[in-house]
Amino acid sequence: MQRNVLESIDHQALGQRLKQAREREGMTQADAAAVLDVARTTLTAIEQGTRRVKAGELIKLAQAYGRQVSDFVRARPEIVPFQVQFRSVQLTDDIDGDQIRQSIADFEDHCQDYLELESIMDSVYRPRYPQIYEIDGDQIERIAEAVAIEERSRLNVGDGPFVQLRQVLENDVGLRIFYLPLRPSGKISAMYAYSEELGGCIAVNSQHPEERRRWSLAHDYAHFLTQRERPAILPTAGYVRVPRHERFADAFAKYFLMPTSGLLKRARAHLSANGKLTVSDVLILANYYAVSAETMTHRLEELELVRPGAWMRIQEMKLPIREAQRELGLAPVAEADETFPRRYLFLAIAAYEQERISEEQLARFLHKDRLKVRRLVAEFQPADAAFFNQTAVEV
Repeated sequence: MQRNVLESIDHQALGQRLKQAREREGMTQADAAAVLDVARTTLTAIEQGTRRVKAGELIKLAQAYGRQVSDFVRARPEIVPFQVQFRSVQLTDDIDGDQIRQSIADFEDHCQDYLELESIMDSVYRPRYPQIYEIDGDQIERIAEAVAIEERSRLNVGDGPFVQLRQVLENDVGLRIFYLPLRPSGKISAMYAYSEELGGCIAVNSQHPEERRRWSLAHDYAHFLTQRERPAILPTAGYVRVPRHERFADAFAKYFLMPTSGLLKRARAHLSANGKLTVSDVLILANYYAVSAETMTHRLEELELVRPGAWMRIQEMKLPIREAQRELGLAPVAEADETFPRRYLFLAIAAYEQERISEEQLARFLHKDRLKVRRLVAEFQPADAAFFNQTAVEV
């Protein structure tokens, strides 16, 4: 590492990056100070930028944080740190709080990498955002359904199942969507953030089933449509008191994924001679709309196509849902679980192929080892390049 790099760098910005990396690793200032064999006050001064970090110290800290030195000294687009917060849900303990803060930092880091790739490739990001919807009034369900119908119409998906949900929200709307292992997995379904530099960004918990991920994505899209500049975490558990915007988001997701008109037509085609839906019918409909059996059952209850309490009765049967769907010949819901948006992936590979970044840098952007990166580049098809050339300009 050349000495003049550390002399010319903004040490306050460097200190902030070091602090974020330390917190992401769950290390205290005392832990990091021990790595350098210095007093904690010295480590504090380094993170505040009032004391210059030495080259040897930076190398040690980078190793301790599992990062490359270049991660700290290279020029990166600056973004406002995410201030993602729970909506009316309190953290239960400090351990959860640490894990959640690390997940937020990972989310922020991926979004910043996206911005950096666009800068490297001189790629103009032109999202096609819809208007911000006002949800004034008491009839949340009716408003949510109206917004869902309008959005499905705007996105040209009619009243059938929303098959390519993630791809449409990435390519036709311009959201930055990542599937990340958010922690603690049992408490976080998704995160939503927005800034002027980045636009709308969503992180969905990659550890959840695809049906759950689709619901989380639709839920956070509702927040983007109505509270664009208010970031949030979507918890897995319900709320003691459900805030207005959460009720709207849940209702929107329901109508967005299972529109009333289409579902009624599809469900009525399954009605037996006595006018009833069987458990098999429910499982088939759930698979068709790529939602969980529980979600579909509750939706059919609302439409009065099954009797109230139907899901409780299905649970009492102790029916193995996945096994039952396989026996019905239903293919698992197709997963769209790539970590990165397609455009992000194509930007990274194109940057490497045009020799704007090294193989080591490509591996860092894709969070893979070099062997996996080489295999990925080898599988990169001309058709994929054509997609990149189109979306890099239009999206």
